[in-house]
Amino acid sequence: MMTIVGILIPVQIIAIAAYLLFKHYHPQAVLLLCGLVMMGIAISFGFEIPELQESTGLPFFDLFQRLKESMVARVSGAGLMIMSIGGFVAYMKKIGASEVLVYISMQPLSFFRRYPYIAAILVIPIGQLLFICTPSATGLGLLLVASIYPVLVGLGVSRVSAVSVISACTVFDMGPASANTARAAELIGKSNVAYFVENQLALTIPLTLLLMILYFFVNRHFDKQEGTPRETFKKSEFKTTVPLVYALLPVLPLILLIVFSRFVQLSENAIILETTTATFIGLLVAFAFELIRRRSMKEVFASLKTFWEGMGKVFASVITLIISAEVFSAGLISLGFIDGLVEISRHAGFGAVGIGILMTVIIFLASLLMGSGNASFFSFGPLVPDIATRLGANASDIILPMQLSSSMGRAVSPISGVVVAISEIAGVSPFQLAKRNVIPLSVTLVFMIAYHFFFS
Repeated sequence: MMTIVGILIPVQIIAIAAYLLFKHYHPQAVLLLCGLVMMGIAISFGFEIPELQESTGLPFFDLFQRLKESMVARVSGAGLMIMSIGGFVAYMKKIGASEVLVYISMQPLSFFRRYPYIAAILVIPIGQLLFICTPSATGLGLLLVASIYPVLVGLGVSRVSAVSVISACTVFDMGPASANTARAAELIGKSNVAYFVENQLALTIPLTLLLMILYFFVNRHFDKQEGTPRETFKKSEFKTTVPLVYALLPVLPLILLIVFSRFVQLSENAIILETTTATFIGLLVAFAFELIRRRSMKEVFASLKTFWEGMGKVFASVITLIISAEVFSAGLISLGFIDGLVEISRHAGFGAVGIGILMTVIIFLASLLMGSGNASFFSFGPLVPDIATRLGANASDIILPMQLSSSMGRAVSPISGVVVAISEIAGVSPFQLAKRNVIPLSVTLVFMIAYHFFFS
């Protein structure tokens, strides 16, 4: 009975939320209220809401304690990273560093002026290599928007196509530093590196090649069909008064993250940087460059206001949406929606392959609904060892496509952090970006299931 309630009620609320979002209701309000309603119903039916760090002692008040804890966690952790990068992007634009990067990059890439969609898809494997070193989808996405996005737009790629290939750089959550990789490796009893080399690489290489082909044709088709405007710059038209050395500034945080990562720093006393710290270092270097160039302390100090305003804009548009989506996700988990789906599939009598396929699809859809690959995988993943043992299957065979599908589903979710963040900075609707990602990632999901379960 509880399983049925835990599925039927969320399905109805999901339908209501989808309808309201389709009608362009404010997404933060829709997700926040729907999440609180689901948690309220969960308490009424005797379900347990996700554990709080500190309960108020009254279930009704705990609903708002959940909101408060979510806000504190997001603003102080990943939220600070997102806001700092948003401010950094705004500052790069203010001082002209993004423009000079375009100017420099367009010289050797002038060959691709006639083939802009080839230039766009070449970003995907490069970005995925960076993602292994910088395992934050939103963080890397924003850094690529600051560095690669202006180059692609300058070559003639439409804004939505440019951000779609940037989001594609984060669709395979892999590498030893990934949280999902660490959890999956732990569940199947392997080290992070062994799981990455022996399991993830073998599957993601053909998937990446397929993804590049799909994005090439899908982006070109929709840009022609929709008449998407392009913002190409001719070499004779595009000029810059900023010193050429400024082209290094937008990519400086990326360079720092790669150099000071565990893949380059192999010693026990390695110096390791994380995204927010690297961004602040990049900001300070840019600030110093401006002091030297402009020689007016008052003007340069005033220019830093752009950074703080950029952070505030990202908080208002991105962080609040991530917090609301997290409350919505907590509501689904509170009602046992995910556990109920798994139980139904098990009782339906599916074999190991059937369970693996079903859970891979479900986790893809769950990531789409929750906007979080971590939330969906961390909810499903722990069930795999027990299921594999009962069915006499290899746990890694089931968990690998599940783990990859969680990050793939995130890229087609209009409420995921990476989609919201990069679309906001680029001036594209997150729903438009999610729509552009649906075909490539749905086809790749089907191919992954067929290739992994039947041909590998």
